[in-house]
Amino acid sequence: MDPAALLQKYFAATPDAGVIVLEHSRLVAAKALQIADNCGITELDRQFIEEAALLHDIGVCRVHAPGMGLAGANPYICHGILGREILEGERLPRHALVCERHIGVGLTGEDILNQQLPLPHREMVPVSREEQIICCADLFYSKHPGRHLREKSLEEIGRGLEKFGDHKLAIFREWVVDLRISSLPSE
Repeated sequence: MDPAALLQKYFAATPDAGVIVLEHSRLVAAKALQIADNCGITELDRQFIEEAALLHDIGVCRVHAPGMGLAGANPYICHGILGREILEGERLPRHALVCERHIGVGLTGEDILNQQLPLPHREMVPVSREEQIICCADLFYSKHPGRHLREKSLEEIGRGLEKFGDHKLAIFREWVVDLRISSLPSE
């Protein structure tokens, strides 16, 4: 399976957005592998981490994001479930779950109801260690054109998550400790 070719297939009509998503996804994959190497967990599936990190935002191809040149019918928050749908269609069910579960530090059914999000009412939180690593790595990079290549600091990520509640920040802080992220070498 070639994740870059799969992204190109789905972003064929919007190649500029495809470039942004691919660049973002490559940064997320590199960060995820760095976290995996650093955290000391030996039974991690590195190939899956790399592939799923490269594909985690494939659903963006179907959203409405004018800043990225995307005129899809779906709100941006739906890119996770759309990615799951795409990758299940590509017979990549494990990768598909990463798409659905990577938003922020994950979305609970309660989050979806309380925020009245246009999503199915179900738990969409990372379950496996690999999913947590990819989700966490994604927090370090934006897809905002012009800012998508800059790595955020732990403090910036924390401030962004704080807006969604102390419980979201607490999850991130737990990951920082569990995955030994604060001791990552700077690149």
